[in-house]
Amino acid sequence: MLETSARLLRLLSLLQSARDWTGPQLAERLGVTVRTIRNDVERLRTLGYPVHATPGAAGGYRLGAGAALPPLLLDDEEAVAVAVGLRTAAAGTVAGMAETSVRALTKLEHVLPSRLRHRVQAVAASMVPMPHTGPAVDPGTLSAIAAACRDHHRLRFDYENHDGTASVRDTEPHRLVHTGRRWYLVAWDVDKADWRTFRVDRLTPRVPTGPRFAPREAPDGDVTGYVARGLDSATWRYRARVTVHATAQAVAERLPPSVHIEPVDERTCAVTVGSDSPHMLALYLGMLDADFSFDEAAAPELAAHLRVLSRRYASAPA
Repeated sequence: MLETSARLLRLLSLLQSARDWTGPQLAERLGVTVRTIRNDVERLRTLGYPVHATPGAAGGYRLGAGAALPPLLLDDEEAVAVAVGLRTAAAGTVAGMAETSVRALTKLEHVLPSRLRHRVQAVAASMVPMPHTGPAVDPGTLSAIAAACRDHHRLRFDYENHDGTASVRDTEPHRLVHTGRRWYLVAWDVDKADWRTFRVDRLTPRVPTGPRFAPREAPDGDVTGYVARGLDSATWRYRARVTVHATAQAVAERLPPSVHIEPVDERTCAVTVGSDSPHMLALYLGMLDADFSFDEAAAPELAAHLRVLSRRYASAPA
């Protein structure tokens, strides 16, 4: 049986895992009786930790939010993950997070055991962050959106569209998606009665939030794929639907997951591709290393550029 002080720390660590625990579950994990768990919970409350208890067969214990931040108990892997995450956040896309992340990382590294400090420093020495040049996101905006997603509260916000016009959106927020460069909100647009993707750096939440809503199934069953496909479609200036004379599996190995590939038969597939210029589109198609065909009337710019490349490549060998 654990000594009382060690057992209280272990109990606090379990309660910090953000889930409900029944008395018997905690007793089994700590190797004590349910009565001891009740006494230990009272000791934690005396020390200022707001441990909430729900009576009944389906009841249990949960650590609530207190007036002060309690000591955070992390195992070795969690401590390393937090340290690496803070170092990454220092060069991230959230405004004002660099300085606060460095301060928090300094405090954490100061109390890390030497074995963990060496692991964190090894990762830091190997990391070379790429400078971020895109728009920064206000951390308060991220927090407000995340809370609305978690609590299933309607969210209204002012939004700047891509053409610079302003609008007010009424949404049922679903998830935040971070691509590494930008933050996006995937939400059900109440007025449009459809799913939409919004750039977080272009929106300003209106408070208070709206009423609760029943969460919907994720769009297409895959939030990240939905965002990726939407971003690809939104940024393509030139598009073409191409019949590739190769299997869908072979073509999929040469293209990013966001590109839509539709099997036609066992030997061919249809691919919807796009790019900012006909030149790049032609190069992408050449990299498929397979024969392809398309409707010239539907993509005249691509057809014209392929003829230019055809003459250029044919005259290259001396």
